[in-house]
Amino acid sequence: QVQLVESGGGLVQAGGSLRLSCAASGTILRINVMGWYRQAPGKQRELVATITRDESTNYADSVKGRFTISRDNTKNTVYLQMNSLKSEDTAVYYCNARDYVWSILSWGQGTQVTVSS
Repeated sequence: QVQLVESGGGLVQAGGSLRLSCAASGTILRINVMGWYRQAPGKQRELVATITRDESTNYADSVKGRFTISRDNTKNTVYLQMNSLKSEDTAVYYCNARDYVWSILSWGQGTQVTVSS
């Protein structure tokens, strides 16, 4: 099994920055893709960004140019650097791990990001 623990959320003013971290443990070798998703109140969970083990990345259009996903395979950790934050970025952010056929291995517990305008 894979366990994911997120950290780094908080309250920030619009235009500010935050860095989220997600540490994986357990059956690490099964993990290919790690990603960040978010869910705002009353909305469905949506993709923010993903990164494969060989560091191929994908971003939602709404965060391109503002957010950067990266991973450190030696620390089994994925990061999400969020810059130029907007009030519409307010959500609970979840980390996700998938295997080599993109099946979901695990979700983290979520970390709240609140952007005040």
